[in-house]
Amino acid sequence: MMNLDEHPTVRHFREADPAAEEAIGGRVLEASWLRRLASEAGADDAGCIGIGRSELDAQRADILRVFPWAKTLLSFVCRMNRENIRSPARSVANLEFHNTGDEINEVARRMVRVLEQKGIRAINGAMGFPMEADRWPGKMWVVSHKPVAEAAGLGRMGIHRNIIHPRFGNFVLLGTIILDAEIDEESHPIDYNPCLECKLCVAACPVGAIGADGHFDFSACYTHNYREFMGGFTDWVEAIASSANARSYRKKVSDAESVSMWQSLSFGANYKAAYCMAVCPAGDDVIGPFLNDRKRFVKDVVRPLQDKHETVYVIAGSDAEGHVARRFPHKTAKRANNSLRPTSVPAFLKGLPNVFQRGKSKGLNATYHFTFTGGEKIEATIIIRDEKLQVLEGHSGRPDFQLKADSRTWLKFLAKEKYLAWALIRRKIRFKGPPGLLLAFGRCFPA
Repeated sequence: MMNLDEHPTVRHFREADPAAEEAIGGRVLEASWLRRLASEAGADDAGCIGIGRSELDAQRADILRVFPWAKTLLSFVCRMNRENIRSPARSVANLEFHNTGDEINEVARRMVRVLEQKGIRAINGAMGFPMEADRWPGKMWVVSHKPVAEAAGLGRMGIHRNIIHPRFGNFVLLGTIILDAEIDEESHPIDYNPCLECKLCVAACPVGAIGADGHFDFSACYTHNYREFMGGFTDWVEAIASSANARSYRKKVSDAESVSMWQSLSFGANYKAAYCMAVCPAGDDVIGPFLNDRKRFVKDVVRPLQDKHETVYVIAGSDAEGHVARRFPHKTAKRANNSLRPTSVPAFLKGLPNVFQRGKSKGLNATYHFTFTGGEKIEATIIIRDEKLQVLEGHSGRPDFQLKADSRTWLKFLAKEKYLAWALIRRKIRFKGPPGLLLAFGRCFPA
C-alpha cells in the first residue's frame, strides 16, 4: 500500500507550495497575512478574533454546530457607493445593496478557496441570503456578522443598529470567514463609537422604529423595510389564498404592489427604506459635508427621503401607525398582518421584546403570570412598567393578572386560527384579574 506522502498528487502539491505542509500540520497563522489575503480578495478592511472571545458567547454554540472546527473568525467589510444608498429612488439604492452583497459573497469565496488550497478548512456564511429558512421564524443565519465586526475592530453599532466603520461610516456590508486555524494576534474593538447621536436616523425613519433615547422597535422596521422578504411574502401568499377572485385580490393588493413583489422575486428582495443608513453622516470619509454645512446636508440628504410620497406598511394599532399619521401625513399607511407568528411557547416569550409597543403601554404598570399547559408546560412572568418590558422565567412577584392556557390553543389564537371567545368557553384559556388588563396587554402586542 502506497504511503499517502508518496502519492504523486500530494507530493506535487507540497512541492508547489512548501508552506501548505505547515498549514496542514496546524500552523498558527499570522493575522497580518489573513488581513492581506482579505485585501487582495477585494475587502476594504478586515480583522480577526478567536472563537473563545467573550463577544461570541451568544452565538458560539451556533457557530460550532455548523462548523465544529472553528478556531478563528475573519470579519471584513466592503464599501458601498453612498449616493446610491441616499437616492429616494429605491431601485438605485437596492441595486447597490444587491451588488455589494454579491461582492461580499464573492470576496469570501475567494478567501476560502485560498485557505482550502493551503490545507486550512474554512467556510463563509452568506452576507444575507440564502439562510437556513427551515428554522423560520427562529434564527436562520449561520453567523451574526455585526457582533463579530465590532469585536474585530471594524466599527461600532450606532443607535440605528448599523455598524459604523470609523472611516467608511455605515456605508458598508459585512462578511465573516470561519476557519480551522489559530492566529498569532487578535484584533480588538475600537475605543470609541463613531455614532454622532445626531438623531438624523430618528428623523428619517418613516415608521419611527428608532427612538431618540436609543429604543428600537424591531416590529416596525421589520414590517415596513422588509415587506417583500420572509414575513411580507407569506402575508402576500395568504392574501392570494384568501381571495375569491381577481377582483377580491386587487382590493387587498394594488397592481403596483404585485409588480413590486414580482420584481423582488425576480431580481432579489427590495428594501423599502433603509433611510437610517442613507442619512448617517458618521465616518471620516463621510462626515465632511455634514460638518461644513449641516442645514445643506439635511436639505440635500434627509428632506428628499422625508418628503417622498410612498406607501408605508404598519401593523394595525401599532406605534408605527400613529407615527406615520403624526409625522408623515403625506405618506400612505397601509395595514399589514403581523407575520412574526411564534411556533412554540418559548418562541412566543423570546419574541415579545421584538413586538412590544411601548407607546401603547403608557400608564400601564402590571405584572402578568402566564401558565402554559399541555404539550409545553411553562411558567413565565411578564412585567410592563414605565413603558418597559421584562420577561422572566417562572412566576415572580405578586401578579395583577393571571392567565392559564393550553399551549397549542394559545399558539393557534396568536395565529388567528382560534378565537379568544371560543377558547374561553371551552376553558382552553382561563384568566383571573381585571379584563381590562388583558385588553391592555393586547394593545402592547398588536397582531
